[in-house]
Amino acid sequence: MFRIKKLDIFVAKQFLQLFMGAFFICQFVLMMQFLWRYVDELIGKGLSMEIMAQFFWYMGLMLMPQAFPLAILLSSLIVFGNLGESSELTAIKAAGISLLQASRSLIVIVLLIAGVSFYFQDVVGPKAYESFYQLLLSVKQKSPEVEIPEGIFYDGIPNSNLYVQKKNLETGVLYGIMIYRRTNSYEDQAIILADSGMMQSTAEKKHLLLTLYSGEWFENMQSQELGGSANVPYRRETFTQKQIVLDFDSEFNLADETGIAADARSKSIDQILTDLDSIVIFNDSIGRTFERDARYRTFNMVPLSKKDSLKAYAQAASGKADYDTLYSKLSSDKRRLVVQRAMERAQSEMYDLNMKSDYSFDINRRERLHQMEAINRFSLALSCIIFFFIGAPLGAIIRKGGLGVPVIISVLVFIIFYIFDASGMRMARADEWTVWFGKGIPMMVLTPLAVFFTYKANNDSVVFNIDLYKELLRRMLGLRMKRNITRKEVIIEDPKYDLDVDLLLNVCKEIEEYSMEHKLLYWPNPINVFFHAGDDQEIEKINTALETAIEDLGYTRDKLILTELNHYPIIATHAHTRPFRRKWMNVVTGLVLPIGIFFYFRMIRFRLRLYKDLRIIRNTSERIIPRALDLSTKHSPITDIL
Repeated sequence: MFRIKKLDIFVAKQFLQLFMGAFFICQFVLMMQFLWRYVDELIGKGLSMEIMAQFFWYMGLMLMPQAFPLAILLSSLIVFGNLGESSELTAIKAAGISLLQASRSLIVIVLLIAGVSFYFQDVVGPKAYESFYQLLLSVKQKSPEVEIPEGIFYDGIPNSNLYVQKKNLETGVLYGIMIYRRTNSYEDQAIILADSGMMQSTAEKKHLLLTLYSGEWFENMQSQELGGSANVPYRRETFTQKQIVLDFDSEFNLADETGIAADARSKSIDQILTDLDSIVIFNDSIGRTFERDARYRTFNMVPLSKKDSLKAYAQAASGKADYDTLYSKLSSDKRRLVVQRAMERAQSEMYDLNMKSDYSFDINRRERLHQMEAINRFSLALSCIIFFFIGAPLGAIIRKGGLGVPVIISVLVFIIFYIFDASGMRMARADEWTVWFGKGIPMMVLTPLAVFFTYKANNDSVVFNIDLYKELLRRMLGLRMKRNITRKEVIIEDPKYDLDVDLLLNVCKEIEEYSMEHKLLYWPNPINVFFHAGDDQEIEKINTALETAIEDLGYTRDKLILTELNHYPIIATHAHTRPFRRKWMNVVTGLVLPIGIFFYFRMIRFRLRLYKDLRIIRNTSERIIPRALDLSTKHSPITDIL
């Protein structure tokens, strides 16, 4: 039985507080990104605050399902990152509570959010989409506010281009006016010049009244009642004051929503499935019609005679016609006629096929859009659950709270999701991928990641331990750390210098024998490297003895010995013989040629380094041994008694 515990309330409270803040941030970012697509349509239209409020309201309702997954990802990352950073997650696991048990209240909350997301997409979203794009279409059709610039032609007034040389902002007087008017056709055009003028809107805001002073009017007369008369090609009028009425509707009127209602995004899931059945039936009927038309289409032929005509028709109908023989029997004039008709027929068929292809693509595209929108209703709701099982385990593994690392990881995961989702949608819409594959590829990529991260976090994995990857990279590239031996704060017992000297003398002797037996400067046989076992027991023995002496001498108070100990290199005991310890890994590496070449030259580098290390060890030991013998004499039992 599910019982609500204090831990569930604590984790749920932390999550809900962060989710609300993350949701509004994500919603704001998505709305700003969406707004940039239509900012050109809104600027300069003189829209009222009521219209702008409706625009943003419907936009917010449309984008809420997209903000839910990103907010869940960010808030779950921060919650479990904070718990891990403050060691609260460690205390929870120490009490025998696994990660899934600690997050069970959040799983219930995320499932509820996924249900809310589906409700918004199926009920609220279609209505918001229809209202939003009806409003957007109305904004596009609305005429802009009249803001005449200086020195350039202004085309914001229908059927007119207006040029103003200078304008007085205080009085509203325009100077150096040139108007280029387009009326019914190319011939019916007029050019109006004026020294100055005034512009104002009529009371019903359907027209502009332009009062001009001291100007001329030039108008083409070819398409008017005097058209066709060569004596009067145009009309010229000089005036001192003239008023012109220009059509300019500055009111905001809602556009017709008939075309918007047919869009799949403005329908619920029931409407999409119902319309999809009708679309499939209609598309199949069109396809059968095109197939029947192509199957029973016959070619026009030029007959030689009545007898030959019937014979040729029978052969063409049976598909056994020899067109080359029939063509060779024609006269030269009829051959040209046949070729001409064949070219005309081929061109006509090509145009017909192109038209049918475009029409088939359009109707199939409508079917794909309905299928994509039906899948999208479930995929966005499912992404809320997947993003939670990515964010919560990552937060528990990384153990970094705040808005630093979680924000970066959230953005990276969302970018991956967006790239796959946008690419899949584009390819499915273009009929290059199937709809199910195009819309399902984001889920196919992120679901394994969610399972992997959840498994690793629930088992306390160190998959994101930076030090582990640094160590792996260091070993792969052959990098090594230097010794850092310092004087101990508390020394209970001095080193056994006699034993250490014996160890170092033995190490030097074994190095001499090893150098004479193994030719480290020679290139090894690749077959022995990758396909034969090759642990170097002698080097391991030398390294063990050396490390024992170094560890014991590290307790000395002598500064000279401490300084010399730091000169000893850290030896790689097997990297100079083969790339890996396991034989099957060496065999695979040797068979994959590019990787094998890399590790072969890496091994040669380790052999050269070992050759130098052995010389350094011998020289350093020769400097330490006399000093250790001197200290051994001073600390001998006889010396202590005397």
